Amino acid sequence: MSRPLRLVLFDVDGTLVDSQGSIIAAMTASFDALSLPVPDRAGILSIVGLSLPQAMAQLVPECSAVDQARLVDGYKQAYHAHRLEQGMASSPLYPGAREVIEALHAIPEMLLGVATGKSQRGLDALIEGHGLQGYFVTRQVADHHPSKPHPSMIDTARAETCVDAVDTVMIGDTRFDMDMAAAAGVTGIGVTWGYHEQPALAAASRIIETFDQLPGALDDIWT
Repeated sequence: MSRPLRLVLFDVDGTLVDSQGSIIAAMTASFDALSLPVPDRAGILSIVGLSLPQAMAQLVPECSAVDQARLVDGYKQAYHAHRLEQGMASSPLYPGAREVIEALHAIPEMLLGVATGKSQRGLDALIEGHGLQGYFVTRQVADHHPSKPHPSMIDTARAETCVDAVDTVMIGDTRFDMDMAAAAGVTGIGVTWGYHEQPALAAASRIIETFDQLPGALDDIWT
């Protein structure tokens, strides 16, 4: 009897890559352009994972919708410019990420995907820059979905791959990722190397501290 297909979905910022330098630089440039006080580092990292309009609304609820939209546009322009200037040095893979992706991809019944608050353009550039084309069979981005923690990204990834919820796992570093997993009825694995503190990952089924712990965690879940 053949094994069922499994789907492993990864968040990106704070999970696969450490992009905090680019995020903080772009946020600083965006706020500076409107002569607004720049949120502190902790505040900026607290909204990583949300789609940009929701992130700005949470950072500066006192600002008008027009100014929030201007902040979003400014952030996109600054982030793109920073990526062009820095290349992949702006978003390096976390230690062990590539090795684990390659190992999981080599398992016939294992399908890999991405569920991220990044734009399609940003995700595609990141995947190409790191030479990860061909590893992710489904790519869910902010352009096409409500912001996390809405389950739309996971639901769509499952529909595209025809994988049951019980055979799907979401891996992420923020409470938005874990709450999204819970809302979609799939298992959430929280990682401690990202941008939210471990207590924020309360909805996770389990927590890992290094990438090399992921294969064993998946084996435990599906044994």
